[in-house]
Amino acid sequence: MSRSVATESLGLPHAPHQEGPPVLRVLAVATEGAAGVFQNIKQWAAQADVEFESVPELPLAVRQLAAARWDIVLAVLGEHADGDLAWWVDALRGAAGSPRLIVAARRPSMGLALRAERLGVVDLLTVPLRRDDFERALGRVRSAASEVPIPLPEVKSDAGGQSAAMLEVYKLMARVAPSAATVLIRGDSGTGKEVVARAIHLNGPRAARPFVAVNCAAIPENLLESELFGHEKGAFTGAVARKIGRFEQAGGGTLFLDEVADMSLALQAKILRAVQEREIERVGGGETIPVDVRLVAATNRDLKEAIAQGRFREDLYYRFAVVTIRLPRLAERGDDLSLLTAYFARQFAERYGKRITAISDNALDLLRHHNWVGNVRELRNVIERATIVATDEMLRAEHLPEELRGEERALPDRPQGALLTLAEVEARHIARVLAHTSGQIGAAAEILGIHRNTLTRKMREYGL
Repeated sequence: MSRSVATESLGLPHAPHQEGPPVLRVLAVATEGAAGVFQNIKQWAAQADVEFESVPELPLAVRQLAAARWDIVLAVLGEHADGDLAWWVDALRGAAGSPRLIVAARRPSMGLALRAERLGVVDLLTVPLRRDDFERALGRVRSAASEVPIPLPEVKSDAGGQSAAMLEVYKLMARVAPSAATVLIRGDSGTGKEVVARAIHLNGPRAARPFVAVNCAAIPENLLESELFGHEKGAFTGAVARKIGRFEQAGGGTLFLDEVADMSLALQAKILRAVQEREIERVGGGETIPVDVRLVAATNRDLKEAIAQGRFREDLYYRFAVVTIRLPRLAERGDDLSLLTAYFARQFAERYGKRITAISDNALDLLRHHNWVGNVRELRNVIERATIVATDEMLRAEHLPEELRGEERALPDRPQGALLTLAEVEARHIARVLAHTSGQIGAAAEILGIHRNTLTRKMREYGL
């Protein structure tokens, strides 16, 4: 069987060229009479582009590590699995070629799996070894070896993006913030409507007063009126004391009503009165209470369509939409995705006590080609997850959720580069050279044969 056919039959990733994927050198170590666990792997390895060698004792393994470069060390842990794991992690730190560690245990526990993940082990397998598990671990090593680190750009703590679409949003926010005008923010779920509302508040004349947010869709209809306007003691069953509503809590400041399309027509009428007359009545009370709030509303629905269907009051719509701000979807924001990725990576690295400085080219490609139905909120969750499971300073494709990794088959065939633009080729090559020089701009410029200032300009241009 040819190498390419054998590899395809095993389901391992490989380049479409005739030479097949690069050969991986695997050193397998099993002590305490466990050497027999490798018998089957020797047969699998011959078909999987793997140069496989096994040793029965640690001293011989140490000599082999010192004598040659290995891509992977496969170690079977003994009865003292935790101690064995720690020993192997320490032993490989100075090994030539920085081999990746795969470990196997007869009775792997959740604690052992957590420690292995935290220590950067590629995979924890179960003895007896299964072919599928072994192949999957090899695939992870091959995928990681092919990934090129792209340095994450420096971002400010208040990074919101620099795309043309967001620039228009910033301009409109800057104009409307100093006024007292009611604002309607339109945007899909996860586009950052509350972030924009809070920014308008903080840059307006009421910044020193409260900002109160209410998600109208998250509160049951029968409780929303009481939540907004408050209630008097005894107004209904369970009303054992007077409650101050959100309109009063936001006195002198800003009240942000999110998902206003979910309000009933009856409640819309009361909101309209509060906006027009600047006064409210608590549920169960007869006293008119003046309120002084700036109202910012938000929705992910088409309110004009809701008006046509009789589900939203037209007069309230025009009260809300004195100024309308439309937030673009993440897919419309171009390279903002890279900036937001860097912002969230650094935010969560600090939270979880890690250091993240780069993202791999494969991972970035997956992010750029994802549909992002959940927009910025979804990206935030994806990067938090990736940061948590990252084992070094680079976010890799394997750190992304399974649903994103499953989209890798649909990506353009980047490594073969047939359809890359000239700018993409240049950006990718600069990233590889910078990775080779550990970020040293002077050394990278010398390799590239360009002036240091030219390289710096191109790095800014490509977000490197």
